[in-house]
Amino acid sequence: MDLSLLTGNNQPPRQQNSAIEYTAQAVSPLVSGEVKMNIGWNSLTISALFNVAEIAFSEITAMKLADYTVTIKTDGADYALSRMGSWCQTFYDAVCGAYSSAVLRSMFIKDAPVITTTGNYRFAENGMNGWGSAPINVYGNCIAVLPPDLSARRIPLCFVNGMEKRDFELALRLDSGESYTFSKLGYDTEPFADSVSNQIRALHEKSAAAIRELDTSLTAAQASQITGLMPQGAAASFDQINKIAPSFVAALELKLANTRAAEYYAVYKELCGSGNIYAGFRKNEPRAGAGGSLPGISGNIAAAPGNPEARDAMFNLGSAYGNEAIVNAQDPYLLWFIAPSPNGQYAAVEFAEADAATFIYKTGGDFHGFARQLNRALEAISFRREIIRMTDEELRKPENADYYMAAKRTAPLQFVRSNIIGRIIHSSVDTWKCKLTELWRIV
Repeated sequence: MDLSLLTGNNQPPRQQNSAIEYTAQAVSPLVSGEVKMNIGWNSLTISALFNVAEIAFSEITAMKLADYTVTIKTDGADYALSRMGSWCQTFYDAVCGAYSSAVLRSMFIKDAPVITTTGNYRFAENGMNGWGSAPINVYGNCIAVLPPDLSARRIPLCFVNGMEKRDFELALRLDSGESYTFSKLGYDTEPFADSVSNQIRALHEKSAAAIRELDTSLTAAQASQITGLMPQGAAASFDQINKIAPSFVAALELKLANTRAAEYYAVYKELCGSGNIYAGFRKNEPRAGAGGSLPGISGNIAAAPGNPEARDAMFNLGSAYGNEAIVNAQDPYLLWFIAPSPNGQYAAVEFAEADAATFIYKTGGDFHGFARQLNRALEAISFRREIIRMTDEELRKPENADYYMAAKRTAPLQFVRSNIIGRIIHSSVDTWKCKLTELWRIV
């Protein structure tokens, strides 16, 4: 028997303005009855005769297909969509694909996957365990696990410090103690493991090359050890770095001395000692070309604000070079540091850039733990500094949907955001120092 006869509409979806329009029966608090559905870049639109509901992907918490009904759970309501006939699976696959694309954007993944597969995953994170089956992609700097719910994971390869191949599965351990296991990958098991190994090796080599470029006196062994401390821009304490190579401390301080943060860094050294300060650096990618042109974007594409090709190109540019790159070229290096208050209860975060401000956070008395969490958060959001200081209200604005999705899925980012207590604009050093000590409660 044709199962579509039991489930309702078996008419093909209509093609309208290059977008497929699906028909279904909806049950929800906001829209019910026969509806038309369109899947967009950031949302799913459900239109009844007298009501319209636009479900932003950033609000979706889970999707499921069972008994020819697609159930979509969101922060505010649940939607049951049925009577799509044989188009039910097609619609579900399409909306899950669009949702996964939005999740990847929130993970700031811009490049094509090295390998794609589907299999089982298990994770253990800070006392929380999870498992499931989902598409799993390997990228240049991470693994993305993409179930259609909030358990999507971005696993940063630069923090992996343990890897074990077992029969038909691969287990990874991060320096924070988190673990991830992948299994039931079929014939992709060996290629998947090889891809992960290759990307970890390439990331290490890239970081080591940037470190040796900053300090040409380093030996290969020293560069490798510092890479372990400071992968992909992560900050480490000057005390830790100094034990490996005092010359690299000198190189970082020389770089800082030539930035607008030099005077503020001197104050931090006075207040908490240079050894306790965490410093990080990240080599910036090539930026805007001559005459203000942007690599990879033609004039015709850039001039079409509603053009999906322009939108994709601008997103890729932002992911590759950072938002500031679209405005102006910057120093080849991004330098930043984290300074503890004398009592260890607070931390100040500085980025050595023009127009940057000082951000003050609570540490709960564990400054080193806070620094580790901040390292993870910044790597996960490709150093989009605005996300770590946005208010919840700002984060929920439609234009910040990618940031909102990132915050919902990244535990270190949630931790950092929840502990911000203030922001200090850079003015005169004396005025700035007075405000800093007030927030640090040391006056």
